[in-house]
Amino acid sequence: MNDTEPQTAAGKVLWHFSMSLDGFVAGPNHAMDWLAASNRPGLIDEYLATTGAVLGGRVGWDKFGASGGRPYSDDWAGEVFVLTHHPEDATPADGVTFLDCDLAEAVRIGLAAAGGKNLEVLSPTIGAQLLELGLIDEIDLHIAPVLLGDGIRLYDKPGGARIQLHLVGDAAPDAEVNVRYRPATTAK
Repeated sequence: MNDTEPQTAAGKVLWHFSMSLDGFVAGPNHAMDWLAASNRPGLIDEYLATTGAVLGGRVGWDKFGASGGRPYSDDWAGEVFVLTHHPEDATPADGVTFLDCDLAEAVRIGLAAAGGKNLEVLSPTIGAQLLELGLIDEIDLHIAPVLLGDGIRLYDKPGGARIQLHLVGDAAPDAEVNVRYRPATTAK
């Protein structure tokens, strides 16, 4: 099922995540073992071609990035920016720049490095802050057929203001997206 048009490299600030059906982008302690390979053919190639730079946070970097892995694969050659208040004690890596600046400046730096491609935000907390500042152009979610029950939510703002979104594509901009799953049964 291809429910959206392929991503384009249009210099967007793109908040991009796979998410469980119950709204988690990571399990407890940032666990990602629930994340299966994409069901949509060509999805990784799409993001390899359209992502010019990545902006993430220090917690995610310390958990995953410091091990040397690159977003998507080692085939992706863009710049990674890690927003942190303590760049002096971060684990360095090739192609990674640690930023200690405000969010708008981090976006400006990331977009300049993206060279006309998209700046992809891979942090739920940074993405939420950018959304509130009006600095997110698009949210791209891939809903995984799993309920985690606990973990790190995409957007977690108890008492926060509602943010209305518009659906991208041919449907009415205020249309809801319908997703239908059945619980998987285990073979005995």
